[in-house]
Amino acid sequence: MRTIAIEEHFTTPMYREKVAANEFRNFYLTSRSEQIGHDIVAELADLGERRLAHMDAAGIDVQVLSFGSPGAQAFEADTAIPMARDANDRLYEAVRAHPDRFAGFAALPTAAPEAAADELERCVTRLGFKGTMIHGHTRGSFLDEKRYWVIFERAEALGVPIYLHPTLPHPDAVQAYFRGYEELCRAGWGFAIDTSCHFLRIVFAGVFDAYPKLKIILGHLGEGLPFAMHRLNDHTYRAAARRGLQRTPLEYLKDNMLVTTSGNWYEPAFLCTLLALGADNILFAVDWPYEPNTAGAGFLKRLSISDLDREKIAHLNAERILRM
Repeated sequence: MRTIAIEEHFTTPMYREKVAANEFRNFYLTSRSEQIGHDIVAELADLGERRLAHMDAAGIDVQVLSFGSPGAQAFEADTAIPMARDANDRLYEAVRAHPDRFAGFAALPTAAPEAAADELERCVTRLGFKGTMIHGHTRGSFLDEKRYWVIFERAEALGVPIYLHPTLPHPDAVQAYFRGYEELCRAGWGFAIDTSCHFLRIVFAGVFDAYPKLKIILGHLGEGLPFAMHRLNDHTYRAAARRGLQRTPLEYLKDNMLVTTSGNWYEPAFLCTLLALGADNILFAVDWPYEPNTAGAGFLKRLSISDLDREKIAHLNAERILRM
């Protein structure tokens, strides 16, 4: 069975120079590396034979590679623009060296929305990338703001999805909810809260009425939204209509949201997601190197689903949605 993993990260020398370390990030990277058995920072830097060896050991045929969080979203335009272009050019070289094993999502300098849209177009039309990954808010500014809609417009016109990936929650949320409990604000909890709220802001802003063919991908089995989508709809569909939205929140989630398996190896959560969204809307991802490839591949093989659904999640959906 062919396996395509679509949330697989890398970093660059410019990333390592510009992204500041701190006590909690350092502890997370060190302890997580020890827990899963490889050096996360070292593996992020590799776009060659060692990465391929890890893929081969788990039976992963293709990685769709993306620039690591917080990406260019953590910076103003003067840094974000060269950082994104450098990452994309390096990614293009890696894909060109291994075209049967790697594909790419573009990094975008969202602090300069027009430049971000142009960079997306360059990456898709000239470099052959399959979409973009955006790491949450841009220095506290969310994508529902109208100045960012040029990115949505360009993605829809190009026919490519946007992968909305977690970052640290908004600084006000970190202060209010996580001060003194910083270990909770990352992958264990805060990432999902920030990303799900961000996606709902996009829904309620009317982005999908303006761009009805746009698809946004959420990782980690949908950042909790499949579990909550019925209750969310039941308590907000009248408010959504009052706001002027053309469809119910539930319809947007079913029609415009895709999810991946990345880093959520819990079959009850998967079954909830499957029942809520259907197999056609779930794609395989690992979240390498923050997760072991073997964990993701083993989870996919063990799932209590039909062979056809397994094939859809493993590769058929990615081939269709990313035009691979």
